[in-house]
Parts: sequence; structure tokens; C-alpha cells
Amino acid sequence: MFEKLGHTLVRRKKSVFTIYLIGILLAGAIGSGVFSRLESGGYSDPNSDSYKAYEYLQDVFKVEDPSVVLVVEAPTAASDPSVFATVSKLETKIKAEAHVGKTLSFWSTGGAPSLLSKDGKAGFLFVYSDKSEWGTIQELGKSIQAKYDGKFENLKVYASGTGVFAHAINSKISKDLALAESISIPLTFILLAFVFGGLVASAMPLVVGVSAILGSFLIMYLLTLFTGVSIFALNLITGLGLGLGIDYSLLIVNRFREELHAGKSVEDSIVNTVATAGKTVFYSGLTVVLTLMSLVMFPQMFLKSFGYAGVTVVIMAVLGALVALPALLAMLGNKIDNVVVRKSAIAPKEDGRWADTARFVMRKPISVVVLSLIILTVLAAPIKNIVFSQVDSQVLPANNSAAIAARVIIERFPGQEGNPIEIIVPKGAFMGTQINQYTTEISQLPGIIRIGDSQVAGDDVRVTAIHAMGPRTPEAEKLINDLRAIRAPEGTLIGGVAADYADTQHGTAKTLPWALLWIAIGVMILLFVFTGSIILPIKAVLLNILSLAATLGAVTWIFIDGHLKWLVGDFTVTGSLDTGSVILIAVVTFGLSMDYEVFLLSRIKEEHEAGKSNIESVATGLQRSARIITAAAGLLAIVFASFMLSGVTSIKMLGFGVAFAILLDASLVRALLVPALMRLFGERNWWAPKSLKRFTISH
Repeated sequence: MFEKLGHTLVRRKKSVFTIYLIGILLAGAIGSGVFSRLESGGYSDPNSDSYKAYEYLQDVFKVEDPSVVLVVEAPTAASDPSVFATVSKLETKIKAEAHVGKTLSFWSTGGAPSLLSKDGKAGFLFVYSDKSEWGTIQELGKSIQAKYDGKFENLKVYASGTGVFAHAINSKISKDLALAESISIPLTFILLAFVFGGLVASAMPLVVGVSAILGSFLIMYLLTLFTGVSIFALNLITGLGLGLGIDYSLLIVNRFREELHAGKSVEDSIVNTVATAGKTVFYSGLTVVLTLMSLVMFPQMFLKSFGYAGVTVVIMAVLGALVALPALLAMLGNKIDNVVVRKSAIAPKEDGRWADTARFVMRKPISVVVLSLIILTVLAAPIKNIVFSQVDSQVLPANNSAAIAARVIIERFPGQEGNPIEIIVPKGAFMGTQINQYTTEISQLPGIIRIGDSQVAGDDVRVTAIHAMGPRTPEAEKLINDLRAIRAPEGTLIGGVAADYADTQHGTAKTLPWALLWIAIGVMILLFVFTGSIILPIKAVLLNILSLAATLGAVTWIFIDGHLKWLVGDFTVTGSLDTGSVILIAVVTFGLSMDYEVFLLSRIKEEHEAGKSNIESVATGLQRSARIITAAAGLLAIVFASFMLSGVTSIKMLGFGVAFAILLDASLVRALLVPALMRLFGERNWWAPKSLKRFTISH
């Protein structure tokens, strides 16, 4: 199949490349419309009780969540008549703003105690959107914050709430992404010229990377017509698009040069390249796709979006590497080596530093394995302190006005008045005694400040409970679990932000084992087909688990314990990690690690099938592939490390986690542990039952 593809690409190189180029440009033009359709939410589990409660509140009780929450601080007591007059003027102006449906405040309600701060000098002013679309809510948050956050006559105004937070985090991510790309892309292509040894060759990742990104934008745009897609997915598309463009281009171009310098014609070189490196890219892409598909299994749109984006960008990168790049190389031929920057990088060596490293490691395999495992264990040790939470205003820089407003609410108001626990009792109008007894028990739970008044709609009853802790924290999750352990009237639904968070964490925990099982079994089957070995796939999965544990240990040490801020940049230490971001780091790094595993095993298998001994096939395979793996890992690490420039903690954590995992995998795991273990297993590396050998491929 791959040989036929190679011959076809050589014969029709100009038409193939032209059609591909036109297709990608059209994809970019249409796909650019995706930016206005992306959402910043998507953390809820739509199958949960809390989501059912949310729908009940909207449909039956006609409850709306405020899009903007303003804290209005007065120089004197908030109840003073002069303050009332000034706030009335402010509220009137806000009501006249576009997309404002209504407002509600401490002053307009006649002094509701639940809307007053503990010191009596500040009160809430809730602003409701006239539409429920995310775009409108964010635009309202942006507008209200820009016009009213700060001073209004003698009042101090702090803007917070869903719309303000959504706008703050989206605009921050957009600016940070532009900054990261302005630094990482020029630096990456300078280093590419050094790695490839020539300017012509160094432009090849553009073919794969840019086409993967633009093609993915089109697919994401089409997906937004049917489902929600998170704006955070853009970071994965750009990071993986550029990264895999570098990975696959290095592999293809390096093999093409190798064939050319062995004296083969351009056509034979292309055919052999597609049949060997192209096959490796195909199976490597399959392993990464299989790994990233696990994200689609999670109930939250946030994680599903990364699954859609990851699978799409990998498929597009493989397509670019197997179709567009060989066609372009066929047109360039020997010109691929033009404009030399570093002559030693042009011709790959049969023997050298990496082969010597492999032989040294294989002379002392037990020592290397023990030392490597000690290092990985030390790195993984902090994982025992890991605590999970969810994204809130604290992911923003501490000096961001939305983060400042959120802190004011936490510090100055007695509870989460804007984020109550919602208790819905269908047919509760006939259960007065039961509901009273139930709410009395709830009021005695640690963390509950007060029980609000009940509301009846038809036969259904709604009761609110105000709690003290942040709604997206482990403490809030425990409170919800304790609340649900109380015997409730039949059919009772528990909703609100804290319940939504608890249900999301539960949904994630319930899905995670199945996702891990999918990854482990799928990857092992693919690696078996690729290598013809039972041992190597099991070893690869176990090594990746160790590498992942070390990465999460490092992430915990930095982002929970607050170390190395001089390296990753300043952030607010919350004592917890965002669950979705941790899962994303784990899945992406596992997939990329398998990418490099396939690169390495492909070349070792090829040398072994050519008749070399286990030791020599490992040494030659490492020499032929380690330079590519190291260079690709270093360049990909730069792309993701640039995300550490972001002021958003979850993006900063993603950048550090993936960059650290890639470098750890390319150095300690691929260069030391893999050769050492292959030496210890010897020829048993390639064992599999004869009955299964027919399901494997030849290299």
C-alpha cells in the first residue's frame, strides 16, 4: 500500500501538491469563522442531577443566573440615603446598556440582608442578560467591566460574574497565545534550520504543521454547527499542529536524505521513504489518535473538545506528511539540501554518539535501569499531595480586575450568595413537614451559613442553601456529598455551582478507568501489530505510566506547593490542580510519548529484520532515530513551553507539563531505559505466539 502511494505521488507530484495546497487554503478561509463560535464553558456533566436541577430552575421556576455580579462599595454605610441615590443612578445607567434584561441589587430590593457585605459598606448589584447565548453574555461582561469597573462618583465598583470571567479568560488566552507564537515560531524555525542543516529542508514542517492547523480549523468550524467546542482547544491545535509537523517532517526528510545519499534515484528515494518512514508516521499517528480519542469519552464538553481537536489535528498532520510532503520532496529532489546552514546535519551517520550511548547503556543495563527508576520515583513522589479542583477566577493573574473582584466577594461577603445550593423538590407542595425536617438537617451541616426562603411553582418547591466555601473546591464537593447523604423527600434534585462541580468530578472519576483501559488495550494492540512483539507493547505502556507519574509529580510540586515561579512565571497557589487540565496533560503526553516509541521501535525493528543482533539493532536504531527524537522533542518542548508565558494558570500548567514530559521521555526513557531493558530481554523482545505473527507487519 505504501509503495503504491509513493509511486503515485512521484508520478502526479505537481497535481497532488497543487490540489492539496488549494484545499488547505480554502479550509483556512472557511475555518477562520470558528473563532467567533467557540465557547469558554463546558465543564458541566449534562447527564448529572445538578444539570437536571439547572433545567428545572430555568423551565419551571424561570430562574436566571446573573451574567455580571457587581460589588458596589460606599464610603459610608450602604444603607445611607445618599448612597441609595447614587446607586440608583448607577443602576439606571446599567439598565440602559445593550443586552441588559434586568438588574437586582441590595438597594432595589429594599435592603435584602443576603446582598449586604459583612462590614455593611458594600452590596451586590446583579446584572442579567436579555439573551442566554454565550457570545451575548461575554459581550455584556466585557462592556459592563469596561464602563463600570473602578469608580462611579464616590462609589467603588468591582465587576465579576460569568460574563466578566469568560471575557477576561478568553481575552487573556488570546493575547497570551499571540505572545507565545510570536516567540516560539521564530525561535523554532531558527532551530529547525540548525537541526535540518539547510534552509530549504527547514521549511518542510510548514507544509505539515500549517496544513494541519488550517485543516483542523475547518473541521472545528463544522463541529460547532452541531455541538459546543471549547476555546481552549485552540491551544492544542496550534501546539500539536506545529509539534507534529516538526516530528513527522524530521522523520520523512531525514529518511529521504538517507535514501538519496545511498545513491538511489529521487523516485526510489520517495517510494522507500513512504514505505518506511511513511508507514511509521501512519502507525505513530494511529497511536496518538487512539490515545486522544479517550477524551471524547468524558461527559464534559471541555474535555470532548480537546478530543475532537486532538484527533483532527493528528489526522491532518499525518495526511500532510504522507501526501503533501512526499509530493513536494519529489519536486525538490536533490535541492532539499540547498542553502546549507550546518553541513554535518545533511548526511545521517551509520555510527556515532547515539550508537555509542546505546552500547554503553547495554554494557551496564541493570545499573541504568535501577538509577533511572530511582530518578523517576523521586520525581513522582510529590504526587501524593495532589488535590483536584476546577477552573475559577484564581487561574487569572492576581492583578487582573476580575480576579480582584472575586477576592473581594470571598473576603467581604458572608457566603456564596451568588452561587447558592439549589434544592428542587418535585411535588414538594404536598410535603411541607418533610421539607422542613430536611432543611433543618441541612442547616446543621458544617459550611452551611443559612437556608433561604422557599419558592413554590405549581406543585414544585425550590429551596436555597448558602454555603461559606468556594463552589469549585474539594471542600464544596464534600459538602454536597454530605448533603446528599441526608434522607431527602422523594425525587429531590440538588443543583447549583457546588453540586455541578461535585457531579463533574464524579463523572470524570467514573469515566477515567474506562478511558485508561481504552488507551492501554488500544495502544498495546497497535504496537503489537507494528512490532510483532508481545513484550515491547507492555513495556512501552509501563514506561509511559512511570514517565507520566514523574510528570504529574513535578506538576504537583510546582503548582500545588508553589515552587519554581522564577521558571514558569507567577501564578496564584490554590493548593489544588484543575482536574480537566491534569487529564489533558496525561492524555497528550501519553500520546506523544507513544509517538516517539513508534519512531524508535520502527528503526530498531527494521535493523533487526535486516539480520543484525539485538545489541547492534538497538545501537543502530538509536543512532538513526535518537537524533530525530531528541530534536523533535526539543522543538516540540519549545512550542509547549511558550504556553508558560500565559497568565492563565491552567494554560501555564499545560505548557510546563507537556514540555517536561516530552524532554523526560526523549532523554531518560528513550535514550537510557529503552536500550537497557531491550538488552536485558535480549531476543525475547521480539517474541510472540506463531499463531499471532500473521497479524503483524514487516519493516
